Parts: sequence; structure tokens; C-alpha cells
Amino acid sequence: MRFEHIALNVSDPISMAAWYHTHLGFTRVVAQDSAPFAQFLRADCGMMLELYHNPDAPCPDPAQRSPAELHLALVSKDAQADAERLTRAGATVVEWVHPEDGSAIAMLRDPWGLAWQLCQRAPGWPQRS
Repeated sequence: MRFEHIALNVSDPISMAAWYHTHLGFTRVVAQDSAPFAQFLRADCGMMLELYHNPDAPCPDPAQRSPAELHLALVSKDAQADAERLTRAGATVVEWVHPEDGSAIAMLRDPWGLAWQLCQRAPGWPQRS
């Protein structure tokens, strides 16, 4: 089996999908304009993120969750520059982590409070195949 997608019940899937497309470079695969407003976004690695709104299911507030509890991670070639660019677009920096291996990791929150990690890994870090 191959991993296809992760789905999140969010308050504003259409606006989030537009922001992710514009600022994270995700490709829109499906964009429903009626309930549940499912938005499938594909990352360049092929994995997809589904954002939708189902009012009959819990819609957690991601800003109330610790980034250590839940975050999505992206590979970044320049975490500092990407963090600055995303901050100008409405994200907020939560913290910077600099592991002993030489990696640089920025923990951010998007404008809706969902935690994202920008991973600029040190040479030798395991790469996806």
C-alpha cells in the first residue's frame, strides 16, 4: 500500500486551500464549492492533504494544540527565507530548533493556527526514495 492523503476537518477549507496553493505551492486536485467543501491539495512528493468542513463532526481549533502534539512538516532548502516569506503572508513563528546535526527547523502556525514545520536538514539526513 501507498500513503495517499491525510484529512483535516477545518473551519474554512476553501481559504486554507487557497493559502496553501499560493504560499506552499500545493497543487489543487479537487476543489468542491459546496458542502463539505473538500479541497484536495497535492504536494510535490505526491502526498495529498484534504481540507474539508463537516459541521456534524468535531472541528478542533489547531491553535489550541501544541505543535509537539500535531504538526505537518515540509522540506525546505532555506528555512530562514521560507519562514520570513510565510510570515509576510500571515503565518507566525512559534520557535526555531537547531539540532546538533546541523539541521535548522522552523515551527510556524498558518493563519488558522495549524502548526507547520519547515525542515532544512543537515547533509546526510535520510532522504525519501
